[in-house]
Amino acid sequence: MLSQRRKDMASQTEENYLKALYSLSVGKMEVNISELSAALNVSNPTVNSMVKNLKSKGLVKYEKYKPLSLTEKGRKAAALIVRKHRLTEMFLVEKMGFGWEEVHEIAEQLEHVNSSALFDRMDELMDHPLVDPHGSPIPDKQGNISESAYEPLSKFSSGRKVKLAALGHSSTEFLKFLNSRELSLGTEIEIKSIETYDGSMVLSYQNHASETFTKAVCESLLVERVG
Repeated sequence: MLSQRRKDMASQTEENYLKALYSLSVGKMEVNISELSAALNVSNPTVNSMVKNLKSKGLVKYEKYKPLSLTEKGRKAAALIVRKHRLTEMFLVEKMGFGWEEVHEIAEQLEHVNSSALFDRMDELMDHPLVDPHGSPIPDKQGNISESAYEPLSKFSSGRKVKLAALGHSSTEFLKFLNSRELSLGTEIEIKSIETYDGSMVLSYQNHASETFTKAVCESLLVERVG
């Protein structure tokens, strides 16, 4: 029993490394050991040891003192972990009534469950959603993912109308902030004005005639054009 528990913990650690590498490699092919170390909050020697292990399994390409990258096998394995995480988040929101700010920690645990039947059933019950509650795309069963060309709200000019489609990040604090402003995915937004000094925006949406958001917030609101 103890041996199996250790094996499960090692497997979960490997999966966390793969998922972190997958996230860090979005938009680029290679990742530095120091970047992975910072993302996982572990030491460089610990990362080196795990990377060597992942390399021996054909999941990572790595040479000493050089950046690393996922192999095709590793990329698919990582994408399927992300798929389980995002399906779980969507299921918790859509079928169980959780708030979008409540689901990350639960999904972090369930993403390590080794049962394709469970996640396939979740997928079917939700009629195969393409995105999670935060607008991030859900990889398909082959690990393929379709990234959407959304743009940060901060790039748009005054008078433009857009729709909130996704979030640049989904920390609990950020999601609670959006809840407090009654701003959710699918909301149509009109940019009323932009402050020249700091780039903050005055927005109008639903029953909010005038709400001011900082430039940092607007950079994390990913939108699509309306009309």
